[in-house]
Amino acid sequence: MKNLATLTLCALLALLSGVAQIALAADSVTPAAAPVVSDPLAGARALIADNKWVAAIKELERVNLPRSADWNNLMGYSHRKARTPDLAAAERYYDTALRLDPKHRGALEYSGELYLQLGDLPRAEQRLAMLEQACGKGCEETRELDAAVTAFRANGNRYVAKN
Repeated sequence: MKNLATLTLCALLALLSGVAQIALAADSVTPAAAPVVSDPLAGARALIADNKWVAAIKELERVNLPRSADWNNLMGYSHRKARTPDLAAAERYYDTALRLDPKHRGALEYSGELYLQLGDLPRAEQRLAMLEQACGKGCEETRELDAAVTAFRANGNRYVAKN
């Protein structure tokens, strides 16, 4: 009886081992076979990269993803960078992005730059502190906002845009 139990246990372990190997093989997906996920914001990102702010806003409106922190961040950025900036709209979009994702690095950085544009150093420094909490002092967004704050102070509390 003891041998039968041992044999049954060994057979069960062998069967489970084979099932695990089959499951691993079924889960193995080569990068070429991986599904491609399209980015609905890609068109707007391309327009932003080309400094086409009004077209980017229109594209974002077309896509219409107001529950996306990324979408709100890009809307805020486009409104802030437009030839005729709408800073109030930019602030609303950044605030919405941060309500959706309080650690959204882009919205934290760009809203900090917005506050520098508005001459509000304390709020920019608050965003910088939040960025440092979100990703540390070494992340790109923290470094860029820190450089903007430093330049703001060096320019007599006057904001000078990067581009």
